[in-house]
Amino acid sequence: MIRRRFLAAVAALLVLSVPAVAQDEPRRLTEEEVALINEISAHNSAIRTMAGRFLQIDTQGNRIEGTFFIERPGKVRFRYNPPSREEIISVGRGFYVIDRKEETKYAYPQDKVPLRQFLESDIDLLAANIVAIDQSDAYLSLTLQDDTPVGLVSVTLVFDKDSKDLVQWVLVDPGGAELTFSLYDVQKDVEIPKSYFYIDPTYRAVDPTK
Repeated sequence: MIRRRFLAAVAALLVLSVPAVAQDEPRRLTEEEVALINEISAHNSAIRTMAGRFLQIDTQGNRIEGTFFIERPGKVRFRYNPPSREEIISVGRGFYVIDRKEETKYAYPQDKVPLRQFLESDIDLLAANIVAIDQSDAYLSLTLQDDTPVGLVSVTLVFDKDSKDLVQWVLVDPGGAELTFSLYDVQKDVEIPKSYFYIDPTYRAVDPTK
């Protein structure tokens, strides 16, 4: 189901600065790595708004595209392209999965979804549970692990070393399925209409566990 894959992808992205959980002790980061990670954290914290497109590819090779909008602190909208009518919206009081076709919504408390961390004013990657780090000439990859609402998740975040931007992440969910999520056509510090973070109060609330 699209919504489950999407929720897992969102959880993966936003494990960015969740407090570390007990795992096998990773190697100590070098001074150069610490400096680069701090630069990336500071760069992304300084971005107040973002808008762009995303491409999601699952283990079976299924491709789903859509658009996203982020406004710090606390607001986000991820919307799939047609024929999907689903999206996720947060206005700082929880995360709502919206089905515009069925006119339904279901909510997750803000403190139960790792997405809240990426939406805060300050991002601190060094506070996350980094279990692996890899570099090429162009990219830095950080693999993080954390407990999320769907269980223990591993996610590899890929940053462009020159721009310090997040360009991709690869999620491995508790069942072992892999999901790659790539960002493109990203614009930063743009005006986002207030209506983009509107949740229709007439939509019927449903139980997310059913």
